[in-house]
Amino acid sequence: MTILFWDIDGTLLTTGKAGVPAWEEAVREVVGHDFQLSSFRVAGLTDFQIAVRTFEMLGVEADDETLRRMVRRYEELLPMALPKKQGRVLPNVREILELVGSRADVRSYLLTGNTRGGARAKLTHYDLFKYFPDGAFAEDASDRSVIATRALDLAKRAGPVGEEAVFVIGDTPHDIQCANAIGARTVAVATGGYALEELESHHPWRAFAELPPADEFVRLIDDARAAGAENIRA
Repeated sequence: MTILFWDIDGTLLTTGKAGVPAWEEAVREVVGHDFQLSSFRVAGLTDFQIAVRTFEMLGVEADDETLRRMVRRYEELLPMALPKKQGRVLPNVREILELVGSRADVRSYLLTGNTRGGARAKLTHYDLFKYFPDGAFAEDASDRSVIATRALDLAKRAGPVGEEAVFVIGDTPHDIQCANAIGARTVAVATGGYALEELESHHPWRAFAELPPADEFVRLIDDARAAGAENIRA
């Protein structure tokens, strides 16, 4: 069985920065401060990590309940913010998801720094939610490798997982690091907040300017699985 773990922002889609006004409004409502999310590089950070960094930059003491209240309010505001920006599904994504979704030997899951609610809002708005039976999401300020471990456990509960056939598809060095944490191969794409050269410096299994066409992508993962099977037999 081939397992594909998908990041969302910058990998599957771009919201046209719709999350920015939702985040900034949530900050104002929860702690009463104005804040510019562009103050630091958020690509690859989880929603909870962004909340921690936001409060640090504002000099606000934030306990766990305040962090959760902040993230929950962002989740509530996001669905109203998404239609106000010109986002899109990124190149070849829908075609790949259609093709791998038609195969019984491939399962796709989410592996994202979004919360479950934030992921649902984005994927529903762009009509991608139907491709993912489940996934692992940000639940606290833990490192993304913790999310990756939960994602792999989830996949294993659903059936056998081939050691040579687990892939993380993402657009940041954080995705590469969390793939390494679970022994997965990373397909890195420069469609988010990092340039191709930056991604390549972190040594992903493969790196592309954008996801390749669906047939090429499927051939890539099939060839990797077949090579892994040959190595095991040898």
